[in-house]
Amino acid sequence: MNISELEQSLKTVRILVVGDVMLDRYWFGSADRISPEAPVPVVRVSQTENRLGGAANVALNIVKQGAQVTLLSVRGEDQEGEELESLLRANGINSDFIIDKKLSTTIKTRVIARHQQLVRIDFENSPTHEVLDQTLERYSALLNDVDVIVFSDYGKGGLQHITQMISEAKKAGICTLVDPKGVDFEKYRGASYITPNKVELRDVIGPWNSEDELNEKVYSLRKNLELDGVLLTRSEEGMSLYQSENVSHFPTTAQEIYDVSGAGDTVIGIVAVLLASGCDIKQSVTYANRAAGIVVGKLGTATVNFSELFSQGD
Repeated sequence: MNISELEQSLKTVRILVVGDVMLDRYWFGSADRISPEAPVPVVRVSQTENRLGGAANVALNIVKQGAQVTLLSVRGEDQEGEELESLLRANGINSDFIIDKKLSTTIKTRVIARHQQLVRIDFENSPTHEVLDQTLERYSALLNDVDVIVFSDYGKGGLQHITQMISEAKKAGICTLVDPKGVDFEKYRGASYITPNKVELRDVIGPWNSEDELNEKVYSLRKNLELDGVLLTRSEEGMSLYQSENVSHFPTTAQEIYDVSGAGDTVIGIVAVLLASGCDIKQSVTYANRAAGIVVGKLGTATVNFSELFSQGD
């Protein structure tokens, strides 16, 4: 499939993203003095910006490739939730929100001066069980109209039913990708692929002293959880794809690492759209690795569009 054919194919791809959404707020300014009240910099804010975060950023990366995407999540009945929906609409993303009146929409506020993040301030709580049950019902109704499902787990409580969701998708023959969080990977049993980073993986399988030891531990994890594969994102070392008893390494393509915020969202989003378009897993990871190399060179939660991704010598 050439690039022109791929671009046309992506227009018919249908992806469902399920998970924790958040509003990423950026306060940009200058920090030229220290506060007299405490030994901290005083930031004079000159610009503010709201961006899609968490599962919403995954959806944004997908739609930037020209694919169709639906985002299923929970938000609060508040201004921040409305801002999220507005940003999603502006970017052509179909949002299917269950509104929880007891929930405050998750906000991550980053204060940045001279291109450096000084502090991050989080506002969050967890959705109620009743609302999560509604999400499961809605999920089941959406299964007939999707090619691939992405679960974006940020540990905010929105994926309490993920094990059942994966099971339903597997019965329907739908590929599932999981960006995991926490030490309980058992809940991801039966997924097609999981995409942990090194820290997330180490918390689950323990430390390793060599590549051979790492390989054996990941092979065991993959087999025990009945996964098709594990895609390990390794920062400056690129990525490693573990399938059955073999591993493929993908060296990083990043020219410089400016900000890693949201890079995992980009990786899983690109893999999802390319698998859905008919590419095999190694082709999909090759381009996802390239996409990650592009977004880490941008400030803040960022995306890569189709022309950026497929204009490098293709």
